[in-house]
Amino acid sequence: MDEATRETISYYDENAKRFVADTAGARMGELQSKFASMLPKGGRILDLGCGSGRDSLAFLKAGFKVDAMDGSAAMCRAAHALTSLPVAHATFEDYEPQGPYDGIWACSSLLHVPSAKLPAIIGKYAGALKSGGAFYLSFKYGTFEGMRHGRWFTNMDEELLRSLVAHVEGLRLNEIEVTADVRPGRAGEIWANAWSEFESDVRSYS
Repeated sequence: MDEATRETISYYDENAKRFVADTAGARMGELQSKFASMLPKGGRILDLGCGSGRDSLAFLKAGFKVDAMDGSAAMCRAAHALTSLPVAHATFEDYEPQGPYDGIWACSSLLHVPSAKLPAIIGKYAGALKSGGAFYLSFKYGTFEGMRHGRWFTNMDEELLRSLVAHVEGLRLNEIEVTADVRPGRAGEIWANAWSEFESDVRSYS
């Protein structure tokens, strides 16, 4: 495990209670509904970096089957307490997805991965999708990359997102959506959302 990942996980372990409180009221319904509309009824979802389990719970209530994982042991405990799911404790690099999935939800989670590692990690999880499966990713908007307030952040704008997805074999970018932060008092922060689809016959450039 690299030092940036270790520090980021430590941040969440040490600040889990505050993070859960800060994100519990985030109104994610519109994005969740859009994602759900891309999946078959009762389909399988991987909540990749599930945090508090807020989104996993929403998908469970909508009738989906959900696998959840997170790199922070404290966040795994919080997510289990909220959802009753067996939340896997592992890093993105170490976790082995139990696909095939109809959709992967990576909401503000892969932004903690250095950009050089992102294509391989996203490719690993894209390979766990059924053909035509949906892959949602969100990043803080911009071009910054590095440690900030105890966590690693890889920000993305439209150009960076297009390049990232293009380097993942089998993944096709359908839409980039720029949205305001939905957490109370954070509307001034901007997010880049990528709506992608896995097609086994798609080939990216290198």
